[in-house]
Order: sequence, then structure tokens, then C-alpha cells
Amino acid sequence: MERTHSLTSFSDDELLRRLSDLLGQSRRDEADLVAHIGEVDRRRLYAREASPSMFAYCTEILHLSEAEAYLRIAAARASREHPLLLTLLADGRLHLTAIAKLAPHLTLENREALLKRAAHKSRREIEELVAELSPRADVPAMMRKLPGCRDGTTSPALRIGPDAQALPLGLRPEGGASVDRQLRPDGVAGGELELRPDGVAGAAVERLPPAAAVRPASPRARPAFVEPLAPARYKVQFTASAELHDKLERLRALMRPSVPDGDLGAIVEQAVTEKLQRLEARRFAQTRAPRRTLSESETSPSTRQIPAAVKRAVYERDGGRCRYEDKQGRRCTARQGLEFHHRHPFGHGGDHSVANVALACRSHNGYLAEVDYGREATARHRRSGTRPLEPTPSSSP
Repeated sequence: MERTHSLTSFSDDELLRRLSDLLGQSRRDEADLVAHIGEVDRRRLYAREASPSMFAYCTEILHLSEAEAYLRIAAARASREHPLLLTLLADGRLHLTAIAKLAPHLTLENREALLKRAAHKSRREIEELVAELSPRADVPAMMRKLPGCRDGTTSPALRIGPDAQALPLGLRPEGGASVDRQLRPDGVAGGELELRPDGVAGAAVERLPPAAAVRPASPRARPAFVEPLAPARYKVQFTASAELHDKLERLRALMRPSVPDGDLGAIVEQAVTEKLQRLEARRFAQTRAPRRTLSESETSPSTRQIPAAVKRAVYERDGGRCRYEDKQGRRCTARQGLEFHHRHPFGHGGDHSVANVALACRSHNGYLAEVDYGREATARHRRSGTRPLEPTPSSSP
């Protein structure tokens, strides 16, 4: 409580600076931790501590989680051959997950170019890079019925793309991925990963609970699982309701003329494309046959309604992405929850011209409203549910 109170005394700029400094120190400490784990592993000092392996030492003596232990051991062992990894981890260019996923694909010949491409990439981007290095083939789409739920109902599992073989969802941890998928960067199917003291990952050992102990999972608790397979190819897996399964079968039957083989991937892509077009037309006025051009649209602030032609032009100019940029010139990456923001506030007489309107995510639209109208006024309007201030007569053209 005392520590939390002390943080409230910092200014915004000081708080951000301190957070950045702490993160930098944390990364340097993480690199030191990985280096120490690597040296203990190399000397096999875990044996004198009554541990059969480095993995057991990390989980049983150091009390790291299985995932934490695997990532750090994988990074430590990879850094023996590629010491640069510790430098990249310390300065934040690579995170532990990236190192663990890239390690099996690093060679003396490709490491410089590969690590340069991997710098500052997210987990998803790293997975796409790995899929480019080691692409996997597509497999036919499929639908299959899952084991019955506790309430007596059943739900079909819909898998669009490859890898139809999978553990029953009742054997998977939260998040939909199997245990080995969470802990292993190479994507090889299997159970618990045994890390051998010689530095080589041993064979995966299946340690599944007895059938009586397996509880069927509720479909509501399983989010979709997306995994890159090859450049521009993805595996998509989710659990569908009986109603969705029936709708897909009906849609498949209706689309036989355009999709003769009934491929689920092609059917879902067409359905999503049509839905996306309708939503973009409603939200961003995207249409192939506009009623009015930009020159025919009224952009004065006499009404709150932004003309459709302006919405289309702004959406195209901003590339369907939040336009906000900070003082360093970094642009927000958000593409969801986008709203139209007036650079010169509408409440202060700003018009609806393309130059004055920009896309902003909900967070930055709210932040900029606080900058324009003040934090207290914005909070008051949010509580009351009213719109931002209307232009005053004196500020109207």
C-alpha cells in the first residue's frame, strides 16, 4: 500500500521514464539469469542438489513453472552456440519465446540475417517467421464431434486447414493449445518434454491422465487457435455449437455450384468476405457505388454526421489503422475499435473535412478528448452518457 501511494507522487513523464528504466534492468537481469542457468546446466550442478535434470532443478528447487523453466533452459542452451542471443535478450530485441522458437532453426550461416529479421517481433510474428523457414503442408478441412459434455450435449470441433490429429480438448490446458505446443518451439506433437543433461531435448513422453479422470471441456471455455504453417497459410481451429455445425452444412449445400468440393476453408472465406464488406460499409462507408463524391459532400460542422465520402477517404488514407503518433513518431498499431476523431475538436467548431478527420482507436480517441476538453469534462460526459460539447454559435462558420 505504501509503495502504491509513493507512485502516485510521480508525474506522468517521470512514471513512464521509471517504468522504461525498470524494464531495461529486468531484461538485463533476465539475460544474467539465463546465463547462470546455462552454466549450472553445463556443469551439471543440478545433480549435487538431488535433481535428475536441469528441468527438474528449475521446477522443483527454483520453483519456476514448467513453461518458465523450458524457455530459460532452451535459451541458455542455444546461447552456448550463439552467444549473441544473450545480448539481444538483454537489450530487448528478442524475448524468451522468440529464442526458444528460433533456436532449432539457427545455424552459423543464417543466424545474423535471421536474428536481424526477428528483432522486436511479437510471438505471432516469430511463429510466421518459423513457418517460412520450415513450412508445413495443408491438410483437408474437417469437422468432427467431440466427446459429450457434462450436461449431456455434444459439440462438433471445426478445424479449417491442417493437422486434424489433436488431443481431445479435455486434455488441453486453457487456451486451446496442447501442453507440448505451449512448451515446445518445434511444434512436434507429444506430451511432457524431458530435457536431458547433455543439452539435447529428449523424446516426448505421454503422461495422460486415466480416462476416468478426463473431464470433457465446455465449448465456451475454448478460444480459437490460430497457428502459422507456411507463408500466407494458417491453421484455424475452434469449437462450434451444434447450431453453427448445422448452418455450415446448409451453407455447404447451397454453395455447391461455386465450391463443388465443399471445401470448408473456401466456404468460410467467402462468407467472412461478404460479412466484412457489409460491416465496413456500415462503419466506414466502404462501397463500390457511392451516392455522393467528396466534392458533393457537406463538411461544415452544422451537424455531427460525418459524410460517407469523408469516411471512405479517411479510411483509405489511414489504411484502416489508428492514426495517433507519439512524440517519437511511433504510430499506434490498433486496427480494432476504430472511431473517427476530429483533430480540431468538433465541440470547438472543427469541420468534417478529410484533413480534419482521422481514424483513432477507442483508447486514443478518449485520450485526445481529454486533451481537447479536459479530463474532468470528459469524465463528466462519460458518466452522463452525453456526447462531447457541441460547437458554440460563435465558433460555427
